[in-house]
Amino acid sequence: MAFTRATGKHRARSRMSRGSVRVAGAATLTATGVISTLAASPALAADTDVAAAQTGLTQALVINDSLAGTIDAQADAQRRAAAEAKARAAAKAEAARKAEARAQEIRAEKERAARTAERERLNAFQLPIAGSYVTTGYRAGGSLWSSGSHSGVDFRAASGTSVVAVGTGTVVEAGWSGSYGNNVVLRMSDGTYTQYGHLSSIGVAVGQSVTPGQRIGLSGATGNATGPHLHFEARTGPDYGSDIDPVAYLRAHGVNV
Repeated sequence: MAFTRATGKHRARSRMSRGSVRVAGAATLTATGVISTLAASPALAADTDVAAAQTGLTQALVINDSLAGTIDAQADAQRRAAAEAKARAAAKAEAARKAEARAQEIRAEKERAARTAERERLNAFQLPIAGSYVTTGYRAGGSLWSSGSHSGVDFRAASGTSVVAVGTGTVVEAGWSGSYGNNVVLRMSDGTYTQYGHLSSIGVAVGQSVTPGQRIGLSGATGNATGPHLHFEARTGPDYGSDIDPVAYLRAHGVNV
């Protein structure tokens, strides 16, 4: 007796047919970048082995893996380059910061040195006439002085020689003063006074501040003088009669007389 299949029934697809369908699906997924499905399904991976030689799937997978590796390598290189660039920028910024800090330190050191030098200069004393020497000493006696003795010292100076302040001070007198002729009196920074007499001209005014070595006039022979020279006095006060030894005064302030 012959047997026949029931009508309405369909034959099941062969194993080869099912494998071909799965391979085709896997190839489609590979083309769209979805590879993980193949690795996650052992049955599908086994079926694809059957038709791999015919579909070229193995080659596609290898190429795709190689491309992914290249992209990863490029990404790693970019990350390393970015990190290195960031490190270089940070090092450059730190070097610039240190350089600026050092420059500020150098400027501060120079400013301190300049202030120190200026203080030393302002506190320094010097001769009223550079390179000169005393020709008539303090308290010398004779008829040339109304008081009977010399109230200061005379420094040798040709007429018109620059006369300078021996130290920092303020002008309290500048003008004619009888036997002293044209004279200048300074109140010094330490509270003492100095006088410069017989000047041919005066270069400062009352109230003016002067510094060591600043010219205050020119030497001459005005007033009671037998010839051009500078009469120099040191005083405890601004007026006549408060004189002290000018040589001792200058030496006490570091001047070699």
